[in-house]
Amino acid sequence: MRLVIIGAGFAGMYAALSAARLREIHGVSPHELEIALVAPEPTLVIRPRLYEPKPETLTAPLLGVLNAIDVTYVQGSAVTIDGKSCNVEIASAQGKREMLSYDRLVVATGSHLFRPNIPGLAEHGFSVDQLADAIALDKHLHGLANRRSTNARDTVVVAGGGFTGIETATEMPGRLREILGRGTKPRVIIVERNSAIAPEMGETPRPFIEEALRKLEIETWLGTGVVSLDKAGATLSNGDHIEAQTVIWAAGMRAAPFTAQIAGERDNFGRLLVDRDLRVPRVAGVFATGDAARAACDDVGNYALMSCQHATRMGAFAGNNAAAELLRLPTKPYHQKAYVTCLDLGEAGALFTRGWQRMVEMVGDIAKKTKREINTVWIYPPRPERAAALASADPERVTDL
Repeated sequence: MRLVIIGAGFAGMYAALSAARLREIHGVSPHELEIALVAPEPTLVIRPRLYEPKPETLTAPLLGVLNAIDVTYVQGSAVTIDGKSCNVEIASAQGKREMLSYDRLVVATGSHLFRPNIPGLAEHGFSVDQLADAIALDKHLHGLANRRSTNARDTVVVAGGGFTGIETATEMPGRLREILGRGTKPRVIIVERNSAIAPEMGETPRPFIEEALRKLEIETWLGTGVVSLDKAGATLSNGDHIEAQTVIWAAGMRAAPFTAQIAGERDNFGRLLVDRDLRVPRVAGVFATGDAARAACDDVGNYALMSCQHATRMGAFAGNNAAAELLRLPTKPYHQKAYVTCLDLGEAGALFTRGWQRMVEMVGDIAKKTKREINTVWIYPPRPERAAALASADPERVTDL
């Protein structure tokens, strides 16, 4: 039997760990149940940190962990799926194609930044979406030091006032002063189409976010959006033009395109609709998890967000359940009632909230300490030691806050 997991992000990593854990608990050998993880590189990109400096350092090796738990690594990208014959076509970086059969499949292909067809966005816009994007932005920011000092050089426009946009914007003043000199006075502007900053976070934490933005002298232009970019800056839907040599797009996410290969229903973000065991209904043998899945967290209408926190736990349930079906064991319905947010606010600290109502528990330096621990410890892979790695993947305990 073979369980194939597509993707080496947080969901894919924990799917592999959890499936291997169940296999170990029940004394099944890797020869009886092979677990294979498919990804272009055996590396976890620490994507929640890509707004930080030195993004090239924000990766963690996975091969040691996978070897320790007897998970086969298959290098390549999944390009097509044949659900009738239960085969996935894998393409290598060199263009070689091969078919990989599966008895159960876990789709953990993650998400990508939504880039609308806005004139100039592809040519002049930056992002912190993928590792290569963050590295390109970092190189651009350092290159500003070689340009003539102007208001446009020292201005950054961040399109999108959600979680990613706020973390990116609040990091910019410190990053630019470090690059351009302590005497530089950067201008950072968040452009948000909604009438309030952080629209998805609700009213309770918003005053703390607004106070942090005031402290950092970050402007918020609300009720308008970026409609075009050129080398001189950004034009807004209200007709204004902001002169800026750096425009960062941070407005919305979509599930990775591979989900379109699965003949299941999808939501507006391209995520596959799944049942409580994270199966894709009416698609035999296929599970979806992480940012590839729209999954209910509880029985009162809350659904998993496209976040590291949800992806890790969803991955653990998906891997466990896919392996459980093959081993004829009971599955565990996914649930994630505990939910917290920890929003980095740059030099203004951080904001920590708990629950779907986002009740504020910590702000400032205290919350920043927690954010630093999350970013540098909690979200990294377990050490490549078999017992510790497998113990980290109990679905009922992953991200149990």
